[in-house]
Amino acid sequence: MSAPAIKAVLGPTNTGKTHLAIERMCGHSSGAIGFPLRLLAREVYDRVVAIKGEKAVALITGEERIEPPDARYFLCTAEAMPHDGGGHAFVALDEVQLAADRERGHVFTDRLLNARGREETMLLGSSTAAPVIKSLIPHAELIERPRFSTLTHGGVKKLSRLPKRSAVVAFSSDQVYAIAEMLRRHRGGAAVVMGALSPETRNRQVELFQNGEVDYIVATDAIGMGLNLDVTHVAFASLAKFDGVKRRRLTPAEMAQIAGRAGRHHRDGSFGTLTGTGGHDAEFTDEEIYAIEEHRFQPLTKLYWREAEPRFDSLSVLIEDLCARPDERELAPAPEAIDLAVLRKLADQPFARMIRGPANVRRFWEVCSLPDFRASGVETHARFVTRLWQDLREGYIGADFVAARIAELDTVRGDIAVLQGRIAAIRSWAYICQRPDWVLARDEMAARARAVEARLSDALHMRLTERFVNRRTSVLMKHLGNDPALLPISLEDDGTLLVEDQPIGKLEGFRFAIDPQAAVGDRKMLLSAGEKALPRILATQAERLRENKLEGVTLENGRVMWAGQEIARLEHPVDPAEPRLKPARELDRLPDGAREAFLAAIEAKVTEWLAPLEPLRKLQLASKSEDATSWARALLLNLLDGHGIATREQAGIENLPKEARPFLRRVGVTFGALDIFAPSLLKPAPRLAMKQAGIDERPIDEAMRSVIPATKPLPAGYRPAGEQLVRVDIAEKLFKQAHETRAGKGDGKKGRGAPFVLDLSLAVSTGLTPDSIKRLLGAAGFRMIDGKPLAEGAFGPALPDRWRWLPSRKGGDDRHQQHRPGGKAHQHKGRGKPGGKQAGKGRGPRQGGQNAPAKPREPRPENAFAALKDMLS
Repeated sequence: MSAPAIKAVLGPTNTGKTHLAIERMCGHSSGAIGFPLRLLAREVYDRVVAIKGEKAVALITGEERIEPPDARYFLCTAEAMPHDGGGHAFVALDEVQLAADRERGHVFTDRLLNARGREETMLLGSSTAAPVIKSLIPHAELIERPRFSTLTHGGVKKLSRLPKRSAVVAFSSDQVYAIAEMLRRHRGGAAVVMGALSPETRNRQVELFQNGEVDYIVATDAIGMGLNLDVTHVAFASLAKFDGVKRRRLTPAEMAQIAGRAGRHHRDGSFGTLTGTGGHDAEFTDEEIYAIEEHRFQPLTKLYWREAEPRFDSLSVLIEDLCARPDERELAPAPEAIDLAVLRKLADQPFARMIRGPANVRRFWEVCSLPDFRASGVETHARFVTRLWQDLREGYIGADFVAARIAELDTVRGDIAVLQGRIAAIRSWAYICQRPDWVLARDEMAARARAVEARLSDALHMRLTERFVNRRTSVLMKHLGNDPALLPISLEDDGTLLVEDQPIGKLEGFRFAIDPQAAVGDRKMLLSAGEKALPRILATQAERLRENKLEGVTLENGRVMWAGQEIARLEHPVDPAEPRLKPARELDRLPDGAREAFLAAIEAKVTEWLAPLEPLRKLQLASKSEDATSWARALLLNLLDGHGIATREQAGIENLPKEARPFLRRVGVTFGALDIFAPSLLKPAPRLAMKQAGIDERPIDEAMRSVIPATKPLPAGYRPAGEQLVRVDIAEKLFKQAHETRAGKGDGKKGRGAPFVLDLSLAVSTGLTPDSIKRLLGAAGFRMIDGKPLAEGAFGPALPDRWRWLPSRKGGDDRHQQHRPGGKAHQHKGRGKPGGKQAGKGRGPRQGGQNAPAKPREPRPENAFAALKDMLS
C-alpha cells in the first residue's frame, strides 16, 4: 500500500492555489483545510456550502463553531485545526510560509509536520518555503504555479492621483484613519480593513469596496493574507512596521505578499508608494522592485517550532517542554508567545502551588492559551486569565455569570475605539463559550456572544462608514465630467435632487440650494453637479406645472410665487388686460422653448387673476380720453391714486365743472356725500385682485361685508363708524336715506336744523349698532336728539329720538359738531361771532371773560351743502 500523497503547491499570489485545494477536497469523501484568518475560513466555508450543502460542511474557529452532526468537510483556522489532521481523507494547510512568523509560526510548523490526510495532503504557500519543506519532508511533491497576471511597479503617486480600485497599505491605526479621512474629503471615501476589526466588520467593509460603493480601501498588512479583492493598484504609505520587537523594513517577500493583491485572475496589477503621508521610507529600491516583479525572494531557512504535545506532569515540566529546543536544524525555538509568557508569569503566583495532576495542569494551560483579543499585553492579559482560572478551577462557570458579562457588552453606544474594545472583549467570551468544559449551557451562551458580536460589528461598520465614506462625493466623482444629459439626477416630490440615491440639494421653486449639511469642501462639487442637470430638471418642473394648470402658483403683492419662491414680478403701471412680467433670474436656466412656453402660461394665468380689474382699466382709459376735461382728468387721477375711492376734498370736487359730471358718471364714478368712488371696485373680486397685484397694499375683507369690526390699519373700501367699519357704498345709502327723510318728513320745517324722525331699520339690518349709527351719521352732519321720557303718571307713546342736520360751512366754526349726546339742540345767537353763547358737555366757561375770543376750531374738510346737492341730483 503506497503512502498518502503530500503535495506542496507553491507560488506567488493570484495563482489559484486556494481554488485548487477546494476542488481537491470536494473530490474526496472528507477533508479539512487550515487557514491563517477566520475571515478567509468563512469565505471558503460559504463556497464549499454552495457545493456540498450546509449539512456536510463545518466551520471551526476559536470564537465560532458551526458543526452539523454529519459534517464531512471542515474549514478551520490553523489553531483550531486538529493536530494530526483529524483522520480526514484530504488535509490542506494554507500560507505555510507563516511557519516563520514570530507569534504564530510554531502552530503552522506543527501542522506542516503532523497534519496528514488519509489519501492526500496539500501544503499551500509561497515559493520561499520550498527548500525547507523539501528538507523536512523529502518525499513531498513540489508544484510551482505561475501567477495568472503581471505585477508591475507603478511608481510614486500623490493621493489626489491615486487610480480608482486602489488599496492603500499602512501599518498603524492612526495612519490608516488619517489616509481614510483624506480619501473621504477628496475622493468620496474608503473602506477600512485592520486586524483589530472583527471578521464581520472586515467583511462588511470589504463589501463596500467590492460592490463599488467606494473606489479605495485602506488596510494594514492583514490585506495580504488571502483576501480576494478586485484591486488594480496597491500603494504603500510606508515600507516599515513594528513586528512586536522593533520597527523594521519589510522584507521583499512580505512586500510581494501585500503587493500581490493587485490584479485578479487575468487582470494585470501594479504597486507603488504613496507620497505626502509622512512615510519617509516609502520608496522601493531597484532590487526590491525586481524581486517583486520577478517573484524572486530569499528562501526561508528556519521555521519556528514549539513542542505541540508537552507533558502535563507539573507546571515546571510543562514549561520545560514548551521551552525545549528542536532536534532538526531547519527548526528554531519559537520566540516566547503571549500564552507561554502568561503561563510563566502565573506559575510564580501562590495559587499555582495548588495546580497539581495532569488534568489540572492541562486545564490551566488551556486557560493560559486564551488569545489576547484585546492586544492588552502580558500584564493585563495575565490578570484576566487569573480571574478566569479562579472561576474555572472548581468546575464550570455559571450561565448567569456569563450572561451578565455578555449583557454588559451589549450596547452599541460609543465611538470607533470604544466599539473596537467591546468587540475584542466579546470575542474573548465567545472563545470561552466555545470550550466544551468551561461554561454551563455552552450552546446558548455561545449563541448570545455571537449575536452581540454581530450587533457590535454592524455598529462599528456603520461608524466607520459614517466617518470615512462620503457616498455623495463618491457617487459624484463617478459621474462628473460625463455628458450632463447622462448625469443620473432625479427629482423627488419634495424637491430634493438625488444623484443615484444621494441628496445634493433641494429645488425650492426654481432655485437650487445646496444641501446645508454638506461640508464646505464638497459645496463646489455639489453646485457643479446641480447646475449641469438644472436645465433638464427645470424644464421637467415647468412642464409638470403647466400640465397641472399652474397648481400652487399664486400672485402675492405683485409677485408670482410658487413653493415659497418668486418666479416672476408684475411691472407697474399694471394693465389688467396685458400684464407685463419680469421673470426671475432662475428661469433663465430653462431652455429657450420651455422658458417661453412657461412664461406664456404664467401671463395667461395672471391675466385671468386680473380680469376683475376691468373697471379700474376703464378709469385708466377715461383719464386718457380726449373727451375728459382737465378737471375731470384730475379727479380721475386722484381716484386712481386712491385705488377707486377718494374723499371729496382729495378729489378736488369744488373745482369740478357741472358739465364734466355726466362723463364721469358714465365711466362708473359715484358722487357721495363724503366720498367719490367706483362702486364696481368695492366688490370682493376687484379688491382681491388689487391686493394680489400689489396695487393696493392695504388689508382687505375677502367677502367685502357691509359692516365689519373696527381694525387698524383701516381696510380698503371702508369708513369708520365707532367700533365698527362700514363699506363706503353702504354708508352712502344711509346718508341718502337720511337726506330724503329730512327733505320730505321734517315736521313742516325745511331749514338746516329742523328736527325729523329717521327710520333706522335699514342701518340696523346692515349690522350697525346704535352707537355706530350715531357716529356714522354724525360724520355727515346729522345730530341726534334723545327723545324725552314720559312724565310720571302720563300715558301714551314716548317721544321718539329725532335728528337735525347741522353741517358746518367751509371755513366756519365747527361748534355744531360738538353736540352733547342726549341734550338739547344749541341755540345760536350771532352765528359766527366770538360772543355767541354755546353749551356742551364737558365744556367749561370761556377763559378771559365774556368778550374773550372763542378758540378756533378745525373746519370739516367736506362741504356738506355741495355734497347734498350732488347726491340729490
